[in-house]
Amino acid sequence: MKGYKNENIRNIALLGHGSTGKTTFLEACLLATKVISRLGKVEDGNTVSDYDKMEKEKGYSISTSVVPVEYNKTKINFVDTPGFFDFVGEVNSALRAVEAAAILVDASAGTQVGTEKAWNSCKQFSVPKFFLINKTDKENVDVEEVIESLKAKFGSSVVTLDDREALEEEVAGTDEELMEIYLETMELTDEQFAKGLSMGIASGDIVPVFTCSAMTGEGITEVLQQFIDLTPKPASVAPLAAKNGADEDIEVAVDANGPTAALVFKTIADPFLGMISLAKVVSGTLKPGMEVYNARTAKSEKLGSMFFLRGNTQGECPEAVAGDIVALGKLQNTNTGDTLSDKANEILFPTIAFPSPSLFKAVEPAKTGDDEKMGSGLKKLMEEDPSFVLQTNVETHQTLLGGQGDIQLSIITAKLKDKFGVEVVEVPQKIAYRETIKGTADVQGRHKKQSGGAGQFGDVWIKFSPSQEEFEFGEEIFGGSVPKNYWPAVEKGLRECMEKGPLAGCKVQNVKAILYDGSYHAVDSNEMAFKIAASLAFKKGIEMAKPCLLEPVMKLEILVPDEYMGDVMGDMNKRRGKILGMEPQHGGGQKLMAEAPQAELFDYAIVLRAMTQARGSFVMEFDKYEEVPQMIAQKIIAEYAASQDK
Repeated sequence: MKGYKNENIRNIALLGHGSTGKTTFLEACLLATKVISRLGKVEDGNTVSDYDKMEKEKGYSISTSVVPVEYNKTKINFVDTPGFFDFVGEVNSALRAVEAAAILVDASAGTQVGTEKAWNSCKQFSVPKFFLINKTDKENVDVEEVIESLKAKFGSSVVTLDDREALEEEVAGTDEELMEIYLETMELTDEQFAKGLSMGIASGDIVPVFTCSAMTGEGITEVLQQFIDLTPKPASVAPLAAKNGADEDIEVAVDANGPTAALVFKTIADPFLGMISLAKVVSGTLKPGMEVYNARTAKSEKLGSMFFLRGNTQGECPEAVAGDIVALGKLQNTNTGDTLSDKANEILFPTIAFPSPSLFKAVEPAKTGDDEKMGSGLKKLMEEDPSFVLQTNVETHQTLLGGQGDIQLSIITAKLKDKFGVEVVEVPQKIAYRETIKGTADVQGRHKKQSGGAGQFGDVWIKFSPSQEEFEFGEEIFGGSVPKNYWPAVEKGLRECMEKGPLAGCKVQNVKAILYDGSYHAVDSNEMAFKIAASLAFKKGIEMAKPCLLEPVMKLEILVPDEYMGDVMGDMNKRRGKILGMEPQHGGGQKLMAEAPQAELFDYAIVLRAMTQARGSFVMEFDKYEEVPQMIAQKIIAEYAASQDK
């Protein structure tokens, strides 16, 4: 594949609901430009874009791929994204590498949830967009009806380009100077019209609609030419915000003669080539053998193999200019979201924003002893997909996988088995309950042991009461009944006991302990004796001070379309949750502020998606601990007691 100057490069992300034909559209483009001789099919597992073994098995895209299409002396880098909502992280990273997005719409299905999500993603990242109505060859398709539904859903900015007269006023409205000309003459020249149309598309005020049939090839070359004519050129976009080596705000223009700056927007774990970094060259030119600097890791990298990817095939790349997308092989210290620049002219672009996980699952290796292998494999998979997280709960000692949904997490565990030979099983997720006290207690802890030689003796009196702090220790000793040098041993004994409470073996919190009296033996007393005495006092005192079980309560912000508000609020009440307030959202819908026990939320991501036809979303974080209702607490305590008897 020959090199292109940036005025002959276009970068377009393909977005849309699953099964709208993004991958097949790319096949049609490659067929029309004679790169392939026959149209591959997703169901046959022989498409250029879906080349991954797992994509072939599943029959749908699970990862972003880059497919350049060369047409009319221009290279269009299509960045193909998965349609399933679980892979929104792939969409986010793709939109950082392009100047426009084409949202595919199935002509027989019309506007779908994925259409709305793609539109919102483009708005979030301020990316110009087109609608591409595909599958127009299907029976009983009414393209005009689909266009009208897009206009009804997304507003007057959605237009077709076949009626120039109706468009002229819309185009003139993109620029004050053009509007003045239009008001005077009531028409625009071809040059003025083209200028206004380009400005309107770039600003998002105009969203053109095109049509095609990927299966028959109808309209494919026409769409490619429209993309070439109307997609903003890389050098025409506004300079990108960045930081320099002094952490100062700067702007970086797309300029082949500027300082080197490239954003790594995707990492691919290739079974043969190792880690491949897909980078958008923003400024300067990359060449094999160059030394570049990664500001995040503060390490230099020497560029080895450089190539253009088309699915899983490689094309020679002697250099990659500003505006182009290139694959970099085997970088040692570079991850998705990193910036590569000259060390003498350090540049750091904002990292790629990935959504917070909404679904967590507890997993463990199916085979004993594979814990380290599992952790290592998952960390490598995170380099390829930074949108999932790996956590270890220090209290429950469980490994948690967090992501956007069931599909994403099942793909991750399947990849773990396929690539690293580690099979994992899902296990019930445990709650990190806590214990505390609601009352007070005044108790003695006395430890005395005589065994022929030196004995052990420690004697303490301690008052226990509730506290706002996690643990408070104090002393009110008079007359030296417990020597000062033993006080730290008493505190240490109490702190160690706080790790395991009497009700369900949970960590204890919000307890105040005052050492106020005791006795000692000049020969037999030592630190260990007083530590043991303190632990005896703790166990007795906590049981007497009305202990209770606490559960973690989460704070949620839930975005809900108006038509699903009743269902979502009713469901939250069933989960022992509380609605704390709501805020109307710009563009429709409400943001619900709520709180609910963590124990009731393990499946919330799945249920909310089903309840709102995938239109609802939420973010969640820990808020506080609250007392567990008595009936539920009794069950938890009984289960713990039964487990101790085994």
